[in-house]
Amino acid sequence: MAKETKPKKTEGKAKQAEPKEAKGKISRDAGVPARLAGKYKTEIVPALMKRFQYKSVMQVPKLEKIAINVGVGEATQDAKLLETAVKEIEQITGQKAAITKSKKAISNFKLRENIAIGARVTLRGKMMYEFLDRLVTIAMPQIRDFRGVSDRSFDGRGNYTLGIKEQVIFREIDADKVTRVTGMDVTFVTTAKTDLEAMELLKNFGMPFVKREEVSKTK
Repeated sequence: MAKETKPKKTEGKAKQAEPKEAKGKISRDAGVPARLAGKYKTEIVPALMKRFQYKSVMQVPKLEKIAINVGVGEATQDAKLLETAVKEIEQITGQKAAITKSKKAISNFKLRENIAIGARVTLRGKMMYEFLDRLVTIAMPQIRDFRGVSDRSFDGRGNYTLGIKEQVIFREIDADKVTRVTGMDVTFVTTAKTDLEAMELLKNFGMPFVKREEVSKTK
């Protein structure tokens, strides 16, 4: 007589296989594609092809990466300042930061070589597009008396650097808990061959450029 076989219990294993979401963190790598990534393909590429008369889609410039740098010179005297800056830049970008160190000693500033003085994050892909989206649609409008950003901060090779004076413009930062205002440099690296092409690319992404002459009139 054949022995009766009992079904294996898989309920416990199934529960263990389910991933646990980190508490207090929002997953930015969900299946939903970044809004600006879709806009680039459907709107920006056709617009730039018409503007510059490109013969191939491969000629259309694209945003390659965004580098965010935070300098904390006072960290040489107080290491906690750097710890706070690293935590804040990671909250803003959703990505782990890399510590930047001094390349040479500067006696006037009491700075030794290879000392931690800042933090850096480089964003690509979906994280890059989401950061740019939050920057132009949410963060920049929080700047008091904001009139736009200068169109003169290109490097001659199609890259643009934007200076941000206060980290509190990002909603990921709780202004009530901020003990020190920290600025940052945001560099947009593109594949554009000229600054004009790069500016048109960023403008189509929503970057609110304003000419230097217009900026001086508002002051």
